[in-house]
Amino acid sequence: MTTIVEGRVWKFGDNINTDLIYPNTAFRAPEKEQHRLTFSSNRPGWVDLVKPGDLIVGGKNFGMGSGRPSGKQFVECGIRAVVSETLNGLCLRNCVVAGLPATECTGVVELFSEGDIGRFDFNSGLITNLTTGKSLQGVPMPPLLLETVEAGGVLSMLVREGYVEEVAFVASST
Repeated sequence: MTTIVEGRVWKFGDNINTDLIYPNTAFRAPEKEQHRLTFSSNRPGWVDLVKPGDLIVGGKNFGMGSGRPSGKQFVECGIRAVVSETLNGLCLRNCVVAGLPATECTGVVELFSEGDIGRFDFNSGLITNLTTGKSLQGVPMPPLLLETVEAGGVLSMLVREGYVEEVAFVASST
């Protein structure tokens, strides 16, 4: 993974909580199908429109609420990165755990229209709308979080560092 990602932008407004991202009905679905319910209560059919490599731009308080595995759901939908006006700390951690880069950038909602092509540089924090050519300076991701994302998430990093056996990791993730 590179610290710079490009893709089509999906926009979400303010106060998108984890119940909207990962609804209660997903808990009862088979694990391999849970991501199909992402945003189903507020954007029905969204998951069928997402393509691998797409990006999410969120408003204020994106990912607020409980510790539902929003990062894992986004990765399984094909989302490659998240940038929001303000990002709930638990949502940020859930994204990093899943190997998904995420950060904040004031003004990002106004910078993009849905469907624009964005470039997010998580090392420098520069957020660019490639469709319009406009950019904003966001918050760079801390080096340890970038390293975790580049490793593919926390479990992959623990395997790489020798803290967890790869066989146990593979067996528990299937």
